[in-house]
Amino acid sequence: MPRFILTGPPGSGKTAVLRLLEREGHPVVEEAATDVIALQQALGDPEPWLVPGFVDQIATLQRQRETCRARDDATVFFDRSPVCTLALARFLGQSVSPLLAAELDRVISDAVYARTVFFVRSQGFVTPTAARRITLADSLEFERIHEQAYREYGFELVDVPAGPLADRAALVCAVAIYPA
Repeated sequence: MPRFILTGPPGSGKTAVLRLLEREGHPVVEEAATDVIALQQALGDPEPWLVPGFVDQIATLQRQRETCRARDDATVFFDRSPVCTLALARFLGQSVSPLLAAELDRVISDAVYARTVFFVRSQGFVTPTAARRITLADSLEFERIHEQAYREYGFELVDVPAGPLADRAALVCAVAIYPA
């Protein structure tokens, strides 16, 4: 059961690509960071990314979601991974916690994800949301940090360039589902 990661900077359209893949019948796993942010904001913390332990909350939720999908035999698409969480920690200037380090070791040593990662590129703009409060310049820096983290761990990045949503999803399917 291949497990493919879709990653890229905030606002690049990763989730829209996943929604289209899901609509076409492919199993997907939601991004954890957005849900951690939404929950903490609902609990009264307007900027949970500034709270110690934020990155660990994301890594914990990612593992829970990945474990739930362990029983599936189908190809599964993940909106981000612990390598993204590492990139987030670096972007926020936070050190890598023992929990995140252990999770990175586990997903690499156990080959939890396919070595091919779909890197969804910036579309040249960012639409702010309650969870996404980032400028385009910061998003592009985040993109650079993400790319560096994935290369550091030896993943092969498949570039998913900006463009129409259907074309982006078709590229992912061509590589993951219907390889030549």
